[in-house]
Amino acid sequence: MSKLYIVPTPIGNLEDITLRAIRILKECDLILAEDTRNTIHLLKHLQIDKPLKSYHQHNEHKIVQEIVDLIQHGKNIALVSDAGTPAISDPGFLLVRECIAAGIDIETLPGPTAFVPALVNSGFPCDNFIFIGFLPIKKGRSTKIKSLLEETKTIVLYESPYRLVKTLEELKNSLGADRRASVSRELTKIYEETKRGTLQELIAYFSLKTVKGEIVIVVEALNKKQKNGTETEA
Repeated sequence: MSKLYIVPTPIGNLEDITLRAIRILKECDLILAEDTRNTIHLLKHLQIDKPLKSYHQHNEHKIVQEIVDLIQHGKNIALVSDAGTPAISDPGFLLVRECIAAGIDIETLPGPTAFVPALVNSGFPCDNFIFIGFLPIKKGRSTKIKSLLEETKTIVLYESPYRLVKTLEELKNSLGADRRASVSRELTKIYEETKRGTLQELIAYFSLKTVKGEIVIVVEALNKKQKNGTETEA
């Protein structure tokens, strides 16, 4: 029976793709790509020649049924994003949902996603965390940030380099200047960097430099001592 394959791709270093992912990309009939230009670069590196079709946030609602129909008529299709695991802050959820509704088998491969190494690099507890993804750009942004005030899990979110300092300032205003955090960027690439400190220290550091690459911000959880305002709780 034909399937939908969810295939994670490297977030930077092309060596991070799995042998299984390479095999699936070689064997599938069609590859759905968030940006075909980026995927062509990866496929050339892997010496894979397969048909590509654009599948991104601007067309997924229009073509999702077409993709479902192709799988139902015997095509094995692989979905990739520009980097990392599809459906994690990238297109994919809608297609997975529709395939489930149509009774189509889905095989999701394990692989790269940016927030996992950033979370581990932060030094904050990794056993209990909340993944926010990208904050709303406008509507609901302030409400979402304020909702983090009482969060007792490690907080993980994505941000663009253009909004990094603004977001750190908004987090500082809501969570306090002394709340500890970690900022990771360019993960797995040559200029990979993880900077740790208080929100105020991170603002001062990143305000003085030009930042490039995708950003992962990890914020320390509100502990019981901070939440209760006492010195007796651990």
